[in-house]
Amino acid sequence: MKKKVFRNMMIPGIIAVLFVLLPAILIQFGAINPYTAQILTLSGINAIMALSVNIICGITGQLSLGQAGFMALGAYSTIILTLNAKIPLPVAIILAGLFTAFLGFLIGFPTLKLEGDYLAIVTLGFGEIIRVVLVNLKKWTGGPNGKQFPTILTLNATAAYLAIIGTLVLIIILLMNFIRSTYGRAILAVREDEIAANSSGISVFKYKMIGFVIASFVAGIGGALYVSFIGFVKPEQASFTKSIDYLIFVVLGGMGSTTGSILAAFVLTYLQEFLRFLQNYRLLIYPIILIIVMLFRPKGLMGINEISFVGLWEKFSNVVKNIKNKSTREVENE
Repeated sequence: MKKKVFRNMMIPGIIAVLFVLLPAILIQFGAINPYTAQILTLSGINAIMALSVNIICGITGQLSLGQAGFMALGAYSTIILTLNAKIPLPVAIILAGLFTAFLGFLIGFPTLKLEGDYLAIVTLGFGEIIRVVLVNLKKWTGGPNGKQFPTILTLNATAAYLAIIGTLVLIIILLMNFIRSTYGRAILAVREDEIAANSSGISVFKYKMIGFVIASFVAGIGGALYVSFIGFVKPEQASFTKSIDYLIFVVLGGMGSTTGSILAAFVLTYLQEFLRFLQNYRLLIYPIILIIVMLFRPKGLMGINEISFVGLWEKFSNVVKNIKNKSTREVENE
């Protein structure tokens, strides 16, 4: 039993460390060129945003169309806290996430008590309100032209990769453990059947709120890392189209699948860059590819399933064991 628990912790842990450290070393020594490193790091930010949407849409079972608004608030909050309040960047990033979580609570409190898709309508309006407010607060946000924010993550590709992918891995670990907890199981029960969950004594509103606040926090962290990496942000980052982009990651990866959302975020980010050489045709080919994928995989690439590195290791071990046994039998027969 102890050996099994140790194996279940060691294999994902080793893969996580390799996923963070190996590309960082290759970036540092120039084996991965700056352009590829930038796309890889940007994929990490998109994966964080995909997790944010998946928490509220896939795990909690609600529809939010304003996650880009929380991301933009996280980005601008980081700028203000760092430049005006003189707070260190790592602390500012965490505070930005807490600020967006608090706003998520304020928005969710009146809307999550209602039945239907009221949350989608409210978050859609919230994103547009945030965009207009950011455009008009020129003193703090730079207005429609945006605001520059160069940091060490903007200037150092290795530091940016380590910080962003490291944060992504940390969020994945915390999220997977949360889903397996009592709170996570209750949220999944609410997603599957609100009436049955309520009959079992589960507070539907409470667990919806927990899911929405966590999703808002993750989106704020994503926005803070985005502006720290790119070094620039515009109010358009809060637009409805950005929220739809992040929703596409989750739909393509599989609603409720954490690893599926991450996989789709990386694949689609690279696909967008790969299609750049097609110029105007890119806007035509990209949606066609998405439509084809959804026709053949309507539940997404992973559905509600997760990639199990332990399961993959067991299959690999069994294949190796079968090959050894077959070789042994052949030798004995000779």
